[in-house]
Amino acid sequence: MITKRIIPCLDVRNGRVVKGINFEGIQDVADPVEMARFYNESGADELVFYDITASVEERALFSDILVNVASQIFIPLTVGGGINTLDDFDRVLKCGADKVSVNSGAIRNPDLIEQGAKKYGDQCVVLSMDIKRVDGVFKLFSKGGRENTGIDALQWAVDGVERGAGELVVNSIDTDGVKNGFDLELLDEIAARVSVPIIASGGAGKMEDFSQLFQHPGIDAGLAASIFHFKEIDIRDLKQYLRKEGVEVRL
Repeated sequence: MITKRIIPCLDVRNGRVVKGINFEGIQDVADPVEMARFYNESGADELVFYDITASVEERALFSDILVNVASQIFIPLTVGGGINTLDDFDRVLKCGADKVSVNSGAIRNPDLIEQGAKKYGDQCVVLSMDIKRVDGVFKLFSKGGRENTGIDALQWAVDGVERGAGELVVNSIDTDGVKNGFDLELLDEIAARVSVPIIASGGAGKMEDFSQLFQHPGIDAGLAASIFHFKEIDIRDLKQYLRKEGVEVRL
């Protein structure tokens, strides 16, 4: 049986880890390098690093911080933010990333998914999607959740996998930072349509949210930020709890 993964996420802005609610109300949390070291030592299965304003500000991702983060950890590192070309893939991989997360860049140029997969392999390309209900329909948002693209999010997930994305990160804007549980309706809809690993993001507030999440077929990982950043939940404690609940995790 494939073990379920617990993945902390570092949203980085101006060189600092930050956190908001529903993608708004951003507050400063910590130094990303210190935080990466902490998660490497506290049982995280992987780490995600997002430069959350790179796309909006139309600039390259902070390479110097990324190099420092990568040097502190021995778990897989996924990096996103401002990934618009194969050169951007190359740069972040050379900085120490194991996987590259594409979002707004892939919306502007869907061929980027295919190009990245052909050059670096499907396992390297993570399609991150920021999704929100608009009049009861799941719509894809870009630029850090600021802009409604009008694209049907469920179809975008299917198209992304067909183009070569080896993994999906499903960010629910509706549940982000609210801590009332993952967006299981959205996750089920996507899991019914694709066969690649799905990382659920947005809404984790307590350990039970993770055990409930992993009862849903097709969900391979739970990603969270504030509950881990503010030490509301210890990752090792969470994994012990999940193991007791019958969820296969790496202890």
